[in-house]
Amino acid sequence: MSLVSLVAVICYQADRLVYVLGIPPNHIASFWPPTAFLVAVLLLVPRRIWPALIVAGLGAMALADLRNGVPIRFEIWITLGNLAEALVATFGISLLLNGNPYLNSMKKLARYLVVAVVLVPLVSAFMGAIGSERGGYMLQWRLWFFADALAFLTVAPAILNWVHEGRSWARKSGNYLELAAMLTLLVFFGYLTFMGTARGNRPALLYSLVPLLLWASLRLGLKGVSTSMLVIALLSIWGAAHGRGPFSEQGPLNNALSLQLFLFFAAIPFTVLAVVVEEENHVQKALIDEEAQLTEAQHLAQVGSWQWDPESDTVTWSRELYRMSGRDPNLPALSYKEHSLLYTPQSIDQLQKFVEEALRNGTPYELDMEMIRPDGSTSWIRARGEAQRDETGRIIGLRGTAQDINERKLAEEVLAKVGGRLIEAHEEERAWIARELHDDIGQQLALLANSLERMEKDPPASAAEVCTSVGEQLRRVHGISADVQAISHRLHSSKLRYLGIVAAAKSFCQEVSDLYKVEVNFTHEEIPREVPEETSLCLFRIMQESLQNAVKHSGARHFEVDLRGAPDGNHLTVRDTGLGFDPEAVVNNRGLGLISMQERVNLVKGTFSIESGPNLGTTIHACVPLKRESRSMSAAG
Repeated sequence: MSLVSLVAVICYQADRLVYVLGIPPNHIASFWPPTAFLVAVLLLVPRRIWPALIVAGLGAMALADLRNGVPIRFEIWITLGNLAEALVATFGISLLLNGNPYLNSMKKLARYLVVAVVLVPLVSAFMGAIGSERGGYMLQWRLWFFADALAFLTVAPAILNWVHEGRSWARKSGNYLELAAMLTLLVFFGYLTFMGTARGNRPALLYSLVPLLLWASLRLGLKGVSTSMLVIALLSIWGAAHGRGPFSEQGPLNNALSLQLFLFFAAIPFTVLAVVVEEENHVQKALIDEEAQLTEAQHLAQVGSWQWDPESDTVTWSRELYRMSGRDPNLPALSYKEHSLLYTPQSIDQLQKFVEEALRNGTPYELDMEMIRPDGSTSWIRARGEAQRDETGRIIGLRGTAQDINERKLAEEVLAKVGGRLIEAHEEERAWIARELHDDIGQQLALLANSLERMEKDPPASAAEVCTSVGEQLRRVHGISADVQAISHRLHSSKLRYLGIVAAAKSFCQEVSDLYKVEVNFTHEEIPREVPEETSLCLFRIMQESLQNAVKHSGARHFEVDLRGAPDGNHLTVRDTGLGFDPEAVVNNRGLGLISMQERVNLVKGTFSIESGPNLGTTIHACVPLKRESRSMSAAG
């Protein structure tokens, strides 16, 4: 409701202003802003309130005309002309500009000019000039046409562009000061040109407005030009209405037409210039934004781009490539010949071979290169290149990318070292199995075989001696069986698969306790009923390795093993109060057991930590996060 009232008030006052500025003695209107204002508002609001705004605006104009003494019969034609003008302009502009009346391109401006500055005034002039009795139909038609055309050249674009750009424009410091300075000078020179001189004096002062209109076009765009032309229109009409300035020498009708032609052909070129400048600025901003996005994308992807012109031997780098190389982007670019300073000899030799092939046959290439940074350190990049061709297909240069793969290379080196250590661990495990089979199981079997051979050659004389000898051999067989079972249990626990992690861990702790005559305290709490297979195997192997190492090397006789479920995963803790050790020194000194445990935890994306020190005991902790798996083991104990 407030918007409807505001539109009615402004349309009424604009109509009254036209009457006040009308050229005497008949108050001939050379400029008609109310309808252009109404159309601009309609283009900015939802369609559902258009009827209310149209009724309010046209009603206010009709009321003002009647108060200005316009005959009712003529007012009917005026109102019909204003209605046709408003409907054709609003629907035409909205349709051709796809609902976005912001005039920021020549394509949009051309469509706007065709509809709002040509078609709409034609329709309005055709209907409005019929009811006029002064000066003949054609003269009235021209006056009516240019009055509407001028309004749509100044009022509507000013409103539309200020609404669209006003907030963003206001955020920039100094804009208000610049606008105030331009309008002050415009009013000053406009007053001198149109109001400060006598009838017909000094028409050359019109040229003083050209620099100011150029200023508005180049600095403020269409909103600045439209606003400036609106100020010039009001000042020139005021001067003509009061018999001053260059448009007051002829009769009233001719004065109005001359003034309209001046304003119309002054507004058109500067409007076009402003839109051209805005469009160019928009393109440049889009290019800058695109370049910034490309730079950001290259930074996130750690990929730089380059381009080489063989004729000038100029290599152009992107900012990300400068960052990767550690070079200052403000320094002069290196030529292709100078690239030998950036890479190791082996890398530059490979690059030269690929470049020669690419220039000769257009073959794209990809290779890993070791780059030498200014501080002497080296880093790895993956260089890709391809040929650039002109319209005839001739190779004119090369372009490509360089990707930072230094972290990947370091990771590959670490993995290679870890892989080597794991292989050593596997070989050590095989060697242990071989020793156990040869030195223990093999020796026991050899003793058993010797005993049986002696029994065969020299059988016992009595039944009692036979029973004694057989019993002794059975004890040896049971011992060998127990040792084989222990080795098998170390290699693979059947209890782990069929009974779950809790039962398997409890059983292993009991076996260690019985075998080595030590005390192993095993506790567990809130372990899930179903535990993923790789989680169970990981925790069981870490417990095996940790507990066996502790029994062999800690010197302690009491050990604690704890399995505990928590929201973040399943936790294993193996603790002793023995001699302790320096974990870092053990790892660096080929501590394959610790490396194996760490790698097992890494495979299930868990965490692994060791707390130990000389004479401080050792605590090994592993945590495997919870995750859903199709294969799982029971955790029941």
